[in-house]
Amino acid sequence: MGFLGNDNDGIQETQIVTRNGREILLQAFNWESRKHDWWRNLEKKVPDMAKSGITSAWLPPPTNSFSPEGYLPQNLYSLNSSYGSEALLKDLLKKMKQYNIRPMADIVINHRVGTTQGHGGKYNRYDWIPLSWDERAVTSCTGGLGNRSTGDNFNGVPNIDHTQDFVRKDLIGWLKWLRYTVGFQDFRFDFARGYSAKYVKEYIEGAKPIFTVGEYWDSCNYKGTYLDYNQDSHRQRIINWIDGTGQLSTAFDFTTKGILQEAVKGQLWRLRDPQGKPPGVMGWWPSRAVTFLDNHDTGSTQGHWPFPSNHVMEGYAYILTHPGIPSIFYDHFYDWGSDMHDQIVKLINVRKEQDIQSRSSIRILEAKANLYAAIIGENLCMKIGGDSWCPTCSEWKLVAHGHQYAVWHK
Repeated sequence: MGFLGNDNDGIQETQIVTRNGREILLQAFNWESRKHDWWRNLEKKVPDMAKSGITSAWLPPPTNSFSPEGYLPQNLYSLNSSYGSEALLKDLLKKMKQYNIRPMADIVINHRVGTTQGHGGKYNRYDWIPLSWDERAVTSCTGGLGNRSTGDNFNGVPNIDHTQDFVRKDLIGWLKWLRYTVGFQDFRFDFARGYSAKYVKEYIEGAKPIFTVGEYWDSCNYKGTYLDYNQDSHRQRIINWIDGTGQLSTAFDFTTKGILQEAVKGQLWRLRDPQGKPPGVMGWWPSRAVTFLDNHDTGSTQGHWPFPSNHVMEGYAYILTHPGIPSIFYDHFYDWGSDMHDQIVKLINVRKEQDIQSRSSIRILEAKANLYAAIIGENLCMKIGGDSWCPTCSEWKLVAHGHQYAVWHK
């Protein structure tokens, strides 16, 4: 089975980056946000985020980019983007600080669009802008004079060679600037498969963000279109990445997403692995698992791998009552109507009142086609699925319910 995360490891748990396991994240944008005066829009929502219990809001990439969504960066030190001006961003960060919500920066450092043509006629130089690297900063596999990539290629643009000392030194300087001058407290590492996790460790140690999460996204195991029951090799790859960061970073739990969105279609037996644990990264290393239903890639207008829309509240009933660190998607929270917003807030409140956190214990009671039920911690019980079910003991009190989900506490 390989390396399993250990949440009794004492020494590692003192690391500030894993916090106390009581985080509630919000992905505060989608693929179309740049069209909507985004920094101003979010500033208006900060009081509601705080009231709802959000502790950290992941913002879209804040720097100048070749593509308006922000994922083809060029001048990393320019904070004027399609989401708004530097001044508006700073207003937003100030407001978030007032309300005690940590801003999370989207760190896109696997690739960078060049400004001028160099070796081989490719745009693999960065002249006339800060971090003015030459062709050595670009991997040899994407048209530069650097070494081969230490991860997977992001095709079509120059990939950065993180083996170069000058590159890492410059990136740490930039990350420190984001952290201490601009005011971002948390980091999300984009396309974490693109370079070795050991460099993420170095960047975290250099800039000391409060909390980090990596996007290590690769495909679940399928037979044709049928999702395999056993996804151990998939979650092991994510765990290996976390371990490679010196156990300093969390990672998005793509395994849980893949399994949960099949399970809610009448296959809830998938939610118990052969050892009786949750089947995602959450089941092996919950303090490093950021659970989520959708993001700007999987959902929104891209829709690469969306959660079934008629089961979204069952999904939130699962991740907001379970161990791991839950992340809520902007669209579900703010675009799908006030009823869904209020149901999600109710579940966040129950989680906080019952002090459910990333390392809470879990006992799975039922996992069959149309019923999943579990007790989390000592005092929380939940079910999802079409079959009717409630806990037998009379001391349980119903505190939240909706379409095909219910939550009780003692």
